[in-house]
Amino acid sequence: MRIETIFPAYSWMTKMNGKTVSADAYAGFTNAAIVLPQGVAFATIAGLPPEYGLYTAMITAVIAALFGSSMIMISGPTTAISAVLFATLNGIAEPGTAKYIELALIMTVLVGLFQIIAGLARLGGLVSFVSHSVMTAFTASAALLIGVSQLAGATGVEVERGGNIIERLTRLSEHFVDVNIYAVIISVSTLLIAVFCQKLLPKLPGFMIALVAGSGLAWYLDAAANGVSMVGALPSTLPQFTPPTGIFSELSQLAPGAAAIALVGLLEAISIGRAFAVRRKESFDSNQEMVGQGLSNMVGGMFQCYAGSGSFTRSGVNAAAGAMTPLSGLFASAMLALMLLFIGPLVAHIPTPAMAGLILFVAWRLIDVNEVKHIITSSRPETVILVLTLAAGLFIELDFAIYIGVIASFCVFIYESAHPELPVTAPMVSASGERKFRDANLHGISQCPQLVTFRLDGPLYFGSVEHVERKLKKMRQESPKQIHMILYLKGVGKIDLAGADLLIDTIRDVKSKGGSFRIVAVFPPLINKLRVLHVIDELGEDKLFSSKGEAVTDAAKDLNRSICKVCLRDVFRECDSIRDEVT
Repeated sequence: MRIETIFPAYSWMTKMNGKTVSADAYAGFTNAAIVLPQGVAFATIAGLPPEYGLYTAMITAVIAALFGSSMIMISGPTTAISAVLFATLNGIAEPGTAKYIELALIMTVLVGLFQIIAGLARLGGLVSFVSHSVMTAFTASAALLIGVSQLAGATGVEVERGGNIIERLTRLSEHFVDVNIYAVIISVSTLLIAVFCQKLLPKLPGFMIALVAGSGLAWYLDAAANGVSMVGALPSTLPQFTPPTGIFSELSQLAPGAAAIALVGLLEAISIGRAFAVRRKESFDSNQEMVGQGLSNMVGGMFQCYAGSGSFTRSGVNAAAGAMTPLSGLFASAMLALMLLFIGPLVAHIPTPAMAGLILFVAWRLIDVNEVKHIITSSRPETVILVLTLAAGLFIELDFAIYIGVIASFCVFIYESAHPELPVTAPMVSASGERKFRDANLHGISQCPQLVTFRLDGPLYFGSVEHVERKLKKMRQESPKQIHMILYLKGVGKIDLAGADLLIDTIRDVKSKGGSFRIVAVFPPLINKLRVLHVIDELGEDKLFSSKGEAVTDAAKDLNRSICKVCLRDVFRECDSIRDEVT
């Protein structure tokens, strides 16, 4: 067994060098600064003491980096999981109490167990139903929600957290008169400095420069005295190994919620991991990521962490800051621990608006505007998927957007597989003088008055039989004299009993009208399937060919010579020999 199978981090650890380590160290430090207020906020949403959000940001990031698959994603507390955790435990115990904390830790271990089982069962393949359009829309909706969620901090107002984008903007608008001009100046200045550094000074640590500049501006304006909130004092303690014990009687109540959190966490992590892998042209193993996320939660539950997953904000910051390997996640955790121990008092003076301005910049960079334009201008079905996913993420719930996107993708897949193309083809002379079969209607190619060749591009199964039958009837009604038929099964990867019955009925009908039917197929499993389903029995072995040329040559024997004698279309090579024969 390869060592990467047991310890996935080995694959990237062997490729580290001075350049990657320095880049990851910088990205990790930037990430640690960003996650400080975020971890506190998420823990509050979950009904837990602030330090639990920071512990989760430390431990889960390390384990997921070592055993996950993404090169850029950083795990930790997330808004969705925090909200689901609170909704699950709020009716069982009082938030913030010892029992509530114990239940949260037990649930986290359960979440990890469910995720590990899913990964070992190789269920990551199910993520194939999440199309690229879903990923693009999910990333954009998450970025917009992240940006809107930061507007309160950027403007210095206090509003209720959570909800869709309309609810968040509505609550914010109700506090318009409470906007703190000092907070706006700090947040906008931080944002502009970040943009300036990114555009004109990309080699400098723009994030850190912007954050320091925002903090310096807050000091100069005496922002704290003018109502601008700061990150605040943080506990100078590290997570301890304290396995949850004693409340296992609640497992039956916790299991459904744990399963829901496990699913939400996996969808978040895999969606984020895939999105960044596509953008950075890196490989991504969803099954390994499931195991990595499961281990991070199972181990985290033993170290005072609640359930976590891939974080869009932290991963976006990580990518934008230039991270190159998962080592940045380890640096982020180590630096966060050092900040808590040694510079907690200094961190407490970082203004919240400066942090908000920086996250607004990250959120904007997460939106792939060019890809959105490409999808809209190139594919109508993918555009529908994009719009539905984006709308669900913005106006319903972010995690629900994944379900909507998957369902929409599945519906598009079903529709397209049930509507395969059935173009009529005819030989077309290429520039080199070679004749190749092309779509006759598309290229305006003349057709033989007696023989029609057509191609099926797609599966022939119960879902597509009605569509194919309708196409066949239309084709025969439009050209009733083309009683000899050659069917090229080029793109048919699947044929079932219903599809075989359609072919058999068509062959019989063509024969009953004095015509002939031939099939061209080259894929051995398909040919075997045609035999098993008795299509060849009805067709005849002598009417099955491996090339269109052979099929046309054989079909030429059945053509009515009196019609050929007066035909001037010269569609096939065989037309010359037939004309010589009749004259």
